[in-house]
Amino acid sequence: MFVEDMGIDLGTASVLVYKKGEGIVLHEPSVVAIDKNTDKIIAVGEEARRMLGRTPGHIIATRPLREGVIADYDTTEKMLSYFIRKAIGNKMFKPRVIVCIPTGATDVEERAVRQATIASGAKKAYLIEEPLAAALGAGMNIADATGSMIVDIGGGTSDIAVLSLGGIVCNRSLRVGGDKFDEAIIRYIRREHQLMIGDRSAEEVKMAIGTAWVSDENRHKTADVRGRDLVSGLPKTITMSSEECWYAMEEPVMEVVNAVKKVLEITPPELSADIVNNGIIMTGGGCLLDGLDILLSERTGLPVIIAEDAISCVARGTGRALHEIHTLVKTESQGTKRIV
Repeated sequence: MFVEDMGIDLGTASVLVYKKGEGIVLHEPSVVAIDKNTDKIIAVGEEARRMLGRTPGHIIATRPLREGVIADYDTTEKMLSYFIRKAIGNKMFKPRVIVCIPTGATDVEERAVRQATIASGAKKAYLIEEPLAAALGAGMNIADATGSMIVDIGGGTSDIAVLSLGGIVCNRSLRVGGDKFDEAIIRYIRREHQLMIGDRSAEEVKMAIGTAWVSDENRHKTADVRGRDLVSGLPKTITMSSEECWYAMEEPVMEVVNAVKKVLEITPPELSADIVNNGIIMTGGGCLLDGLDILLSERTGLPVIIAEDAISCVARGTGRALHEIHTLVKTESQGTKRIV
């Protein structure tokens, strides 16, 4: 039977699917809308994302992944099955699938990803750690005895790793990402302006005026924020500045910066010298936050480079892994394999 290889970046915010020979064929939000009365899926992906916070009582629009791992197994399985079927079309074969996981994932969380992937229609399931996939997708040469540093900031997690000889030398994984930035904005607006806003509104504010480095150029950028007044209960609009947005997100942003510094502190000296020459490579949607590369460079004293097409680096990295799947070291675990 014909076997097709497929790579999946199973992200908290979005799912990207890479098909061998075709590239990225699918990029949709990790959102599922379910009818509570019938337990049937109404919508998946972008269509479901538009329903977030806007559904009647019997419909739930939910994100089944939290902080980079599966929070709702059954819904994740259905979502994965939908995306795999959409990617392969009407073909009857089962593909071999590589799925990315955070470096901090526990054995239980890894097992859940494996089982959900197999149950969704995969013939075989492989796991690859996100920093390795991100580095491959960013075009980094990680096979040599040269130190490379990758900072992958996704929706639910941030993975920081120093790589050499095709493996991870030292790393740190945080349950902090774009979602935490959004939550920080929601808390700030509620505390300072007595206004309740939703996740989508917070994300829109972050994308419009969010910054990690306040400068004369962006200090006075503003955006209108609409929500419900906590005092009167009525709809209300406020104006928020870019500087306020920085104050709102300062805590989670600095968590990421401090984690990078801690990884640098435990990096072997020879590899540290390589990182000084090569700089830090940033990938993931979270690294696109305005000024984050400037802040990280300022705090570490190292050059920081945002990878080309940073959002799809992990998915493209699974593609490179697919091309070398026959040469990669594998370990058997419960009928599936993990790339190490």
